[in-house]
Amino acid sequence: MASTATTAPAVVTLDIGGMTCGACSARIERKLNRLDGVTAEVNFALERAHVSFDDRHTVDGLIDTVTKMGYTATLPPSPAAAVPAPDPGGTAGAAADRELAAMRLRILVCAALTVPVMIMAMVMPLQFDHWQWLSLTLAAPVAVWGAWPFHTAAWKNLRQASGTMDSLVSIGVLASFGWSLYALFFGWAGVTGMRMPFLMVPTPGQGSHHIYLEVSTSLTLFVLVGRYAEHRAKRRAGSAVRALLELGAKDATVLRAGQELAVPVGELRVGDLFVIRPGEKIATDGVVVEGASAVDVSMLTGESVPQEVSEGDAVTGATVNTSGRLVVRAERVGADTQLAHISRLVSEAQAGKAPVQRLADRIAAVFVPAVIGIAVAVAGFWIGNGGGAAAALTASVAVLVVACPCSLGLATPTALLVGTGRGAQLGIVIRGPHILESTRRIDTVVLDKTGTVTTGRMRLVAMEYGEGTDRDELLTLAAALEHASEHPIATAVTAAAAKVAPVLPKVDAFRASAGFGVEGRVGERGVVVGRPSWVGGRMELPDGLRKGLEGLENSGRTAVAVGWDGEVRGLLFVADEAKPTSRRAIDEMRWLGLTPVLLTGDTAGAARRIADDMGITDVYAEVLPQDKAAVVRRLQEEGRTVAMVGDGINDAAALAQADLGIAIGGGTDAAIEASDITLVRGDLRDAADAVRLSRRTLGTIKGNLFWAFIYNLAGIPLAASGVLNPMIAAAAMVLSSIFVVTNSLRLRRFTSSSAADGGRGAEGRAGTPASPKDLASVS
Repeated sequence: MASTATTAPAVVTLDIGGMTCGACSARIERKLNRLDGVTAEVNFALERAHVSFDDRHTVDGLIDTVTKMGYTATLPPSPAAAVPAPDPGGTAGAAADRELAAMRLRILVCAALTVPVMIMAMVMPLQFDHWQWLSLTLAAPVAVWGAWPFHTAAWKNLRQASGTMDSLVSIGVLASFGWSLYALFFGWAGVTGMRMPFLMVPTPGQGSHHIYLEVSTSLTLFVLVGRYAEHRAKRRAGSAVRALLELGAKDATVLRAGQELAVPVGELRVGDLFVIRPGEKIATDGVVVEGASAVDVSMLTGESVPQEVSEGDAVTGATVNTSGRLVVRAERVGADTQLAHISRLVSEAQAGKAPVQRLADRIAAVFVPAVIGIAVAVAGFWIGNGGGAAAALTASVAVLVVACPCSLGLATPTALLVGTGRGAQLGIVIRGPHILESTRRIDTVVLDKTGTVTTGRMRLVAMEYGEGTDRDELLTLAAALEHASEHPIATAVTAAAAKVAPVLPKVDAFRASAGFGVEGRVGERGVVVGRPSWVGGRMELPDGLRKGLEGLENSGRTAVAVGWDGEVRGLLFVADEAKPTSRRAIDEMRWLGLTPVLLTGDTAGAARRIADDMGITDVYAEVLPQDKAAVVRRLQEEGRTVAMVGDGINDAAALAQADLGIAIGGGTDAAIEASDITLVRGDLRDAADAVRLSRRTLGTIKGNLFWAFIYNLAGIPLAASGVLNPMIAAAAMVLSSIFVVTNSLRLRRFTSSSAADGGRGAEGRAGTPASPKDLASVS
């Protein structure tokens, strides 16, 4: 019997070298996707391919496919090696620096040779006898050596029966240089005393009296300068993620057999104890087991105020210990750390493509052959209408040069690279380019209350218990059942009980009912702890406690009923407070056009108290964890486009159901995996910043594409009609690419709300509504 088992596709990321424009990435992507069982995305800005393939293919085979196309393909360093160990000035950086240095040398040589050629061609009084031969001597190295990278790339493309931007540049340089050679050696341009006026537009009848050496040299120089600027800009655009990777500590001081031993951070293992002195970076994620200090987390989250930590608190690798000595137990190392996880998420997001970019890639792929066809047609038109070969050459070369689709290829990747990189610096991890479109459409934001709008750190604020019930016994029995839970209410009860019962009694027959409560046997008592409605349905609730319940619940406190022996014995009331920055965050969301909705499993009174403080009118209270997704679905059925902000396991389904899921800092792994955007910090203002940054990135992408299309739509007709000098066309083409890149780099100046508050963080504007003027200042 034949097996029907299938193998899950493997995924590999390849570093691609030799791409010069969006047409190159589109061509590689098209070639790989033609292979059965292969799905590939090639990112021009990152020079990286993300390939999924089945067992019919191998990584070596994929690399060979790319290599045969004239490009290079290599495997990047493994994640474990790349994160968090830094590589400042390492092999990758050194290779990029060498490439930039070689380009700079080529540009300087070409500039020294090109400037005299251009001056002699454009200023007629400087044209002495035989000046044209001096121009040829200066122009020949530029047209051959200077433009050699374009010629070799064009030859590779020709062998593959395809074309890229290099093909257009190479044809333009060779055509203008070749025509000049013909005019000098076989026409009238080489005669003694030849003078040639500089014309912005082709003139019929110039024929072999005219040379175009200044076109071939200036075209080469301008494109080289443009490509150099692109390389520098792309390195700057990707600097955020590189900086993130380089944040990690290099060494750790490990405690072994009571001795401190310095080891490379790569040798740390889970469970190792390591020491951090003031001023040192924390080597990896862990839990403080000894000491207290303030930790500067600004390099990871953007938070300017150091966080106080002591025994039992979690700390994150790459943050800086500012004061006391700490001993930390390693919990996560290598590729499992939070820094590595963030870097991986950002890199994956940057490697993806927005739908609008796929359209641009398809256009770029057919653009080059279409432009060559247009250039041939233009030449035929001019010759056929008596314009002469020189005018035909001028117009067709101008078409070839002005139509290079560089800006189209750079429009989306550079903006995505800068936007997601800036987000990573601010502790905002955007999971992919498709998220950007979601942030534009959302009109409603559903906020989980506990841990998102509020601090999530509840405390016991009141108790009610019946006659004959011992207060300490009530608290101890409740804590005995609750201490195994991580729910904030359970934590508050356990913390309060620690003062009266440092050692809690053992619990047998423990059973939890999600969203309702817990029960178990403590000694001879069968104890039930949970919602008053749930506990009251199983036991009798005395009238005295019922009145106390109604009074304190109406004040917005959350009640927990405790009962045994068939009777509710007491009520515990807990409450938490809104985060100081939540009100400002919600005001920002309104300013962004979002309607806030509060969603909680807490009581209606507790929910209303927080909602009133926040100015929220739409409240869904006493919603069970499994019903949170249903609330989101109901809002969607009303025609709303919903974003969900939450932090817990019980929010995961709602985060996945929402059109945009945002997991707020300190969230559980389940919440993070179900979300589209992850916020490293617990500040709700970051959620508004994430929407604002995503929308601005999307706006930048659309602006780039608009101007790139407009440039080509306007430039090609002008060049074809003969009103555009090829030299001007080359400058315009370069400027279009530089405009797109610099426009994307503006995203690096995006400012978070907390930074606009002057780093006051939690202390800044607590509970104070933000004015439209304030909000505009950070937009």
